[in-house]
Amino acid sequence: MKNEILRIGEEALRELKELDGLEALQELKVKVLGKKGSLTALLRQMGSLAPEERPIMGQVVNEMRSRLEQAWEERSAELDVLSLQKRLATERIDITLPGVRVTRGHHHPVTQVVEEIEDIFLGMGFQIAEGPEIETDYYNFEALNLPKEHPAREMQDSFYITEEILLRTHTSPVQIRTMEKLCPALPVKIIAPGTVYRNDDDATHSPMFHQVEGLVLDRGIRLSDLKGILLNFSRQMFGESREIRLRPSFFPFTEPSAEVDISCMLCGGAGCRLCKGTGWIEVLGSGMVHPKVIKMGGYNPSEVTGFAFGMGVERIAMLKFGIEDMRLLFDNDLRFLQQF
Repeated sequence: MKNEILRIGEEALRELKELDGLEALQELKVKVLGKKGSLTALLRQMGSLAPEERPIMGQVVNEMRSRLEQAWEERSAELDVLSLQKRLATERIDITLPGVRVTRGHHHPVTQVVEEIEDIFLGMGFQIAEGPEIETDYYNFEALNLPKEHPAREMQDSFYITEEILLRTHTSPVQIRTMEKLCPALPVKIIAPGTVYRNDDDATHSPMFHQVEGLVLDRGIRLSDLKGILLNFSRQMFGESREIRLRPSFFPFTEPSAEVDISCMLCGGAGCRLCKGTGWIEVLGSGMVHPKVIKMGGYNPSEVTGFAFGMGVERIAMLKFGIEDMRLLFDNDLRFLQQF
């Protein structure tokens, strides 16, 4: 047994000198001195020796174990130094080289336009109101004078979750929610920016887009007040030389209703490709708040009047930046987005 112990020990010492990694060092230690190691296996056989031989063999094993453990510590220290030297050689950094510049991002063009619209209306005394994107049929349609089976609902072919819950098709529900919250306080003067959803997708429409709607309620509000607000907005957004016109239209939640056009910023009203020869470009819808909507909001329509308007942010961005296809705004192509 003594010869076997010496053989195992000397072989381990020889292998130890040839190892070139800490992981291999640990594996060899387990192989020799672990619970199932070769030297440990010999120790278990000492019970079969004669009593007078056990102390002698125990001394031989302890001496060999001490030699091995000391050799492992020395080799481990050497390998630590070698590992550090290797890392220093491979991970060397030339601190004289210029650093890598981090590309600085900026706001998406839609976000830029939303913030500009908010700034313009905040400057005119409006407040910002928000509401849920998942709406009830009542707030999205019925409270806005769009009862069930109303044909105007087809214009807003919608994403329904249940028969009574849907993704909002406009931010108009925020107007009703705000009126309910503030009633009977006056005046009410808010804009409601947010994301809306409609089953629509082409070069000028998207199933998900952004709107900013506005609402003003007070005693004695007139259509001329609406025109003045929108003229001021158009000139701040598109240039001081812009003019606007109101064309009769229909919206269930306003009466009378009007489409709002601005004079073409490219030709100044003379007629060109952008305005299709008319000199005018449609930008938003508006009108005096329907008495039924005022009543649904909790106010008395015989005492209170108001106006409302709504615009698609992507539409404003396309006009402002000269973008012809709305889908470019959502493709996440940095070559496109970095232009703005």
